[in-house]
Amino acid sequence: MGLIKDGRRAITLARELLANRRARAVLAGRMQAAPVIEPGRYKIAVYFADGAVNMYQIRQWYKPLEELSKRWPVLILSRGATAAAKLFEESPIPTAYVRTVVALERTLAEQDIRIVLYVNQNAKNFQMFRYGSRWHVFVNHGESDKMYMTTNQFKAYDYSLIAGQAARTRLERVLWDYDFDKRAIPIGRPQADHYSGTLPYTPDDRTVVLYAPTWEGDRAAAAYGSIASHGVALVGALIATGRHRVIYRPHPRSGVIDSVYATANREIMAALQAANRTDPSAQHVIDTGAELGWQLAAADAAIVDISAMVYDRLASGKPLMITRPVNPAAEIDTGGYLSACEWLDADRAADVVGDIDRLLEDPETVARLRHWVEYYFGDTTPGVTTERFHAAIEHLLAEWDRFAALHADDRPELDAHEDDADEVRD
Repeated sequence: MGLIKDGRRAITLARELLANRRARAVLAGRMQAAPVIEPGRYKIAVYFADGAVNMYQIRQWYKPLEELSKRWPVLILSRGATAAAKLFEESPIPTAYVRTVVALERTLAEQDIRIVLYVNQNAKNFQMFRYGSRWHVFVNHGESDKMYMTTNQFKAYDYSLIAGQAARTRLERVLWDYDFDKRAIPIGRPQADHYSGTLPYTPDDRTVVLYAPTWEGDRAAAAYGSIASHGVALVGALIATGRHRVIYRPHPRSGVIDSVYATANREIMAALQAANRTDPSAQHVIDTGAELGWQLAAADAAIVDISAMVYDRLASGKPLMITRPVNPAAEIDTGGYLSACEWLDADRAADVVGDIDRLLEDPETVARLRHWVEYYFGDTTPGVTTERFHAAIEHLLAEWDRFAALHADDRPELDAHEDDADEVRD
């Protein structure tokens, strides 16, 4: 078994190296065609040290950052070649490819970066933390009750922009000696102000069900994925009714670690494609696009795993069910919404149609959801969460001005580090 795993790792590494090489070749052309980054223009940056496989983490911030940039220009600092190639292709925010620390420091020297935003907890974020005289701010890539949301790594940042009271309560249970009033700033979910996208089907009287599972996870405690345990059965049941339309949105990393998940993922997609061939009016959707928003707004019901998708859907105030993990070691925080949610057990996946019908006809569902929406996100009136996001940035810029005045003579010059170990490889 060990030899097989080693062989798979070697194959994965070889593929990553090849993808990295190709990305650098593509980047060379795109960087030449990209607009010149004007020196001194940017005070706010987003640091992204990941490769293309984790692009979903920054994509969901495109629209809030684009709106923010109308007032304060924003620059993405991309350290991985495959991600940078994608960012140059699709991002509405200007991107600087800073593969080495020398390149990063050159960009920092040309700009007056005062706030650095982080969308994930990548270990390579530590390389950016060496630079003081600026605020390092964790904004995350989604709200959830996963174990990821209670990590002590929050303390590594000067500030965190959190969704609401649920996030603060969750963190208060685990962070010792942390000034929540100062360092944890609630902003809601700015992405909810930007639900958009063109429907890839023509609406009719079918009940639209969004199934958006997460990946299998890299350890038992985070084994929340349902593709292999629930997915094949529940999608098959929905296809069979002839009155449901499935929007299937698998996590980009589905099957990366476990081949069983990869096989189940392919089986689900093949079943949806076959159903569309048999009945073109079904218009089932396999959604692997970068844009997230229309799915949440269009679906009459949603089935999701324990992930940020729970809370993305919750913010819409519309009915949802959550798959219960089959791995007994999977950590479930039942102190919040998961204590009152609608669970779907694996042994009921084939009977999901009845559960969905009941959910949609339950008059108490909307009232119950309204309570949890307020607890997690505060006021979700359109535009309010964007205003809170902008207010938080304005507050941090004002705090930067205050501290800069106090330490006007103390700001150190950037000290170049040419150690090859500081190069970020995908």
